[in-house]
Amino acid sequence: MTTPPSVDDHPLDNAVWQALSTRQAAWAEVEGRARRFPADVSVFAGVDVLDEGGWNDLLALVGPSAGLALFRASVPDPPDGWTVHHRGRGHQMTVTAASLADRPTDVDAPILRRLTTDDVGEALALVELTRPGPFAGRTLEMGRYWGRFDAEDRLLAMAGERLHLEGHTEISAVCTHPDARGAGLASALTRDVALGILERDETPFLHVADDNERARRVYEWLGFRRRRTVEFAYVETPP
Repeated sequence: MTTPPSVDDHPLDNAVWQALSTRQAAWAEVEGRARRFPADVSVFAGVDVLDEGGWNDLLALVGPSAGLALFRASVPDPPDGWTVHHRGRGHQMTVTAASLADRPTDVDAPILRRLTTDDVGEALALVELTRPGPFAGRTLEMGRYWGRFDAEDRLLAMAGERLHLEGHTEISAVCTHPDARGAGLASALTRDVALGILERDETPFLHVADDNERARRVYEWLGFRRRRTVEFAYVETPP
């Protein structure tokens, strides 16, 4: 008799599903065991276990010929009829208050502004230019996002909070305009967002692509440490 696969041991191993089952449950569109964010908020979906029933619930949730992103400890090959458009690996990293306190940023504290829905256009333009990862028209509503603007009110850098689950908040959309790179804005923003999370007695975590060594070095310098490898897959349901 085959033993069914178990649910991941730690909440961060299946962070999307955990977020949609706890602190961001109000966002969740649900079908069986599957959950997803509204498409204009985030492309991510999740299920407790990616077994046959889990894949079927995801299909019932999003419908035929629809795309969704899965992001968890491991993503097995989907059933026949599904299409995998992109698959990648990355590092999941966390930081403690003690580690972060030992790493002041290498620039003077920048003047930051909390981003609002009025800044969606600027945020989407910066994301299109820098490609930090999935970002939709309403992603700013998922948490507190902060930005650094120039004298012409052009968004030069941003970072914010995306996934929220019990005891943990994800730092996401860390990106810097090419004209402002080298000024330490990414490290300053990441540190500022992380401090805000730590002040709520939560653990900051983030994800960085396996081949993005430059960003990983910045996070390690700030005190972030690798927790585990994670997998990302953008898939399309059968027609």
